Amino acid sequence: MKHRWVVGIAVLACLVVAGGAAARTQLATSTKATKVTLQLKWVTQAQFAGYYAAKAKGYYSQAGLDVNLKVGGPTITPEQVVLGKQAEFGIDWTPSMLSFRDSGKKIMSIAQVFSRSGMTELTWKDSGITTIGKMRGKKVGVWCCGNEPELYAALTKNGIDPKNKNDVTIINQPFNMDLFLSREVDAAAAMTYNELAQVLETKNPKTGKLYKLSDLNVISMENSAKGAGTSMLEDEIFVRDDWIKDKKNQAIARKFLAASFKGWIYCRDHASDCVKIVLKNGPALPGGHQKWQMNEINALIWPNKLGIGVMDPKAFNRTARIAKQFKVINKAPSGAYRSDLAKAAVAQLKAQGADVYGKKWKKARVTLNEGGK
Repeated sequence: MKHRWVVGIAVLACLVVAGGAAARTQLATSTKATKVTLQLKWVTQAQFAGYYAAKAKGYYSQAGLDVNLKVGGPTITPEQVVLGKQAEFGIDWTPSMLSFRDSGKKIMSIAQVFSRSGMTELTWKDSGITTIGKMRGKKVGVWCCGNEPELYAALTKNGIDPKNKNDVTIINQPFNMDLFLSREVDAAAAMTYNELAQVLETKNPKTGKLYKLSDLNVISMENSAKGAGTSMLEDEIFVRDDWIKDKKNQAIARKFLAASFKGWIYCRDHASDCVKIVLKNGPALPGGHQKWQMNEINALIWPNKLGIGVMDPKAFNRTARIAKQFKVINKAPSGAYRSDLAKAAVAQLKAQGADVYGKKWKKARVTLNEGGK
């Protein structure tokens, strides 16, 4: 009996040890980070600082995610990468996503990170072109291949036909400000966070000093006071329709959005640190330029009346209407976005005490140096 009792204890001990090992294995498996990829729209720069910050500060890993940030470039189309299942999430301007969806490619927006447009037209102060309406008869630059609709809508709104050379001459603008700086165009397209800074980082040959904002008229597509008010939504986060239908993937998406939004909140409150994070990940642009860009990108997100990432239906409908007007899409979009995941992420952050609105945020004053240094 005693022998059997000892054997029984030994067997029980083995079972306990085995059970403990199994439990540890199960725990390790259950806590293993889920791997996902985010395809960025462009090269490493402060335009994507929130995502780099979320990774650097551990927000993704805390959410149980192992996020690969895939750098973009001139030969990379985020929609194609996501549709090809090489990334779960992508970033692009909303009209581009709508164009793919219009052609039968099933992708949809799950978060609208930029709540306003950074698109502008620049003119020289001495030109007297202070509004869109004063561009009649002028040479107006804009980037090709899907970047024209905001400008075209603004011109049309002011009775100027962008297709009629008697009304205005549209110049296919390269992705730099050379034509503007040499005064070969009267107006040039510029993002507030990039090309505008390029001009301000350039010396005026007449004075030997850098150009200043006082040398320019900055006509914003967002600002209706100067005859525009035709802004379209820019950086959004999109996914494949079939991927997001899976409830498991919806849970992944909520975690991803909450961690990403937390990254953007960090960059709002710690802009200088986020510039350093971006530069560590790939100094495609110099530090001074990145500092300007971080400030301007924050201005496209904050303040955010609905909470970061939550789609404004009015802004979406305006974007869709302009996209259809200028044949970016052929029909009004249906089911092109959902807000529930972003709202859930915002609610989670609010419950943690995070400021998801940024009502008190103010732009900083950034001084630029030649060449963006």
